[in-house]
Amino acid sequence: METHVPHPRIEERQKTGPHLTKNEHVGLNGRLAIMITAAVGTMWCAYLFAAIALISLPAAIHGGTAALVSWIAQTFLQLVLLSVIMVGQKVAAEASDKQALQTYKDAEALLKIQDEIHRLVKINNELTEEMHKIVTKNQK
Repeated sequence: METHVPHPRIEERQKTGPHLTKNEHVGLNGRLAIMITAAVGTMWCAYLFAAIALISLPAAIHGGTAALVSWIAQTFLQLVLLSVIMVGQKVAAEASDKQALQTYKDAEALLKIQDEIHRLVKINNELTEEMHKIVTKNQK
């Protein structure tokens, strides 16, 4: 019987593992950007930005409608929504990483099952061939 050789992709996948969001950040600029994003992308930072924005609210109210609309659009929304959106992106990235890891594990399991099926089919073919030889030999 011939020795079964697993598909090389199985070993390759075990070495590389799943590709996750954290694998994308390289170099000094990437690490710096991640540190800043981690600090600014929190709800605590959103609360802090809201408090900072509220300091200028009384002046915007006294400045009239145009000044108030400008304050809302340019100060409050930009400062506060920046952090809130970043928090949402972080949550979405974590969910995406969990999904990628689960898909990776599922694919690993399927590759191993398929490899085992391939091995068993190969054995079955070899045994069937041996049986065929025996049957045809006895018929002669």
